Amino acid sequence: MTPNPRQSQLLDEVRARGAVTVEALAERFNVTLQTVRRDVKLLAEAGLLARFHGGVRLPHSTTENIAYRQRESLNADGKRRIARAVAARVPHGCSLLINLGTTNEAVARELLQHKGLRVITNNLNVARILADNPDCEVIVTGGVVRHRDRGIVGEATVDFIRQFKVDIGIIGISGIEADGSLRDYDYREVMVARVILEQSREVWLVADHGKFNRPAMVELARVDQIDLLFTDAAPPEPFPALLAEAGVQLELAAP
Repeated sequence: MTPNPRQSQLLDEVRARGAVTVEALAERFNVTLQTVRRDVKLLAEAGLLARFHGGVRLPHSTTENIAYRQRESLNADGKRRIARAVAARVPHGCSLLINLGTTNEAVARELLQHKGLRVITNNLNVARILADNPDCEVIVTGGVVRHRDRGIVGEATVDFIRQFKVDIGIIGISGIEADGSLRDYDYREVMVARVILEQSREVWLVADHGKFNRPAMVELARVDQIDLLFTDAAPPEPFPALLAEAGVQLELAAP
């Protein structure tokens, strides 16, 4: 499903509070209990919320990500704004490593007018998008293709990326936890992202506001290993202080 504006705001409210009663949501959005229950049912069936008696919470699975098609539509406007902010900072004539994620695919669309780019990616969706830019050389890694999202992972992918040293590595993430860890679900995907960090002179993280306080099983890195974080809304506590202490530059995408 693609959440409507009210449902998107409802998701944001649950993310901010962790768990919320149906009555509190009805009062917050000035709608009937029936309207909230209908929204909650749809969002729960899409895997975006988990219901308990009288209320809702985030699914909080540390082992399984939301399905690709659902992630593609979730907070699409925020991802587009992040992508525009990233593209505005990417200089012409530079080299990039871009990994998996729907936000990175939005970034690729915003780079279609850039000139003189050389992009190495393990994301077939990114490669397909940027193939339409005649001034961009696209290099696709070797490895195993995941059917669900056309990501390429595995040891061959890691070995391939180690051949390069690029100007900027642009990585997506599934979750940023309050202990400063960047987390994801698939160990093979994490191994690829780690080598992208190693082979990039600068590391840019793209993460919409829904990624803060979202748990996932595998630690990819720590916040002090990134240089620049692009997001679409001010991070909740304790992240501003955490990012400042780590020396991470924060860029909020303009509305």
